[in-house]
Amino acid sequence: MRISVVTVCFNSAATIADACRSVAVQRHAEVEHLVIDGGSSDATVALANAAARPGARVSSAPDRGIYDAMNKGIRQATGEVVGFLNGDDLLEDASVLDRVAKAFADPSVECAYGDLVYVRQDDTAAVVRRWRANWYRPSLSRCCLAPPHPTFYARRSTYQRLGTYHQDLWIANDFELMTRFLVRHRVRARYIPAVLVRMRLGGVSNRTVGGVIEQNRDIVRALRRNGLAPSPLAPLVKALVRVREYVAGAHR
Repeated sequence: MRISVVTVCFNSAATIADACRSVAVQRHAEVEHLVIDGGSSDATVALANAAARPGARVSSAPDRGIYDAMNKGIRQATGEVVGFLNGDDLLEDASVLDRVAKAFADPSVECAYGDLVYVRQDDTAAVVRRWRANWYRPSLSRCCLAPPHPTFYARRSTYQRLGTYHQDLWIANDFELMTRFLVRHRVRARYIPAVLVRMRLGGVSNRTVGGVIEQNRDIVRALRRNGLAPSPLAPLVKALVRVREYVAGAHR
């Protein structure tokens, strides 16, 4: 089974080599790595070319943002299964894509996801928060919850059937797509009981109070687009889940 990993990046010279090396060391036999750069002005492209696995395809051109770049990656991918690795994240270990392939060995499975740990920007060995995805149920989408998108893999045929990322929401187009796949269309998904990704803290949606508010507004729009209404308990449930993740990170 060929697995396509798409890395979207822009001016990511500080982290792109780590991301590419984490794909290069994968033991899975059939890996396609696509690095989609948005026209960086720093050394991102050179560093990606130097660190990526043999045969990786690195391209650089202006785009209309992260979701436009993700859609480019899906269109260019040739693997049966497609996943994303951000330019400042890392695959947890060399067996991640073997685990993904095992999940998709069942032909009825269309999507899969696993756990994620948040790590410090300057020390990827220092776990701050652990996001366990085994609690996820489609009914929890009304509480504005979804699996961790950096661990989300889907069949390319599922993207072709149900569509790719919308681009009109600021930061929640990934939530919208997972809600569309997992809740609206009820595709069969499998949970992979392992950490798949190390994600550096500092995402754009969590840097400011305004960013958090705008992200939540986008999530509500994504729910309504898929025929769902947010639960009045959503803020409480999200807060409890977040506390649990920080406690799990502290005791890892």
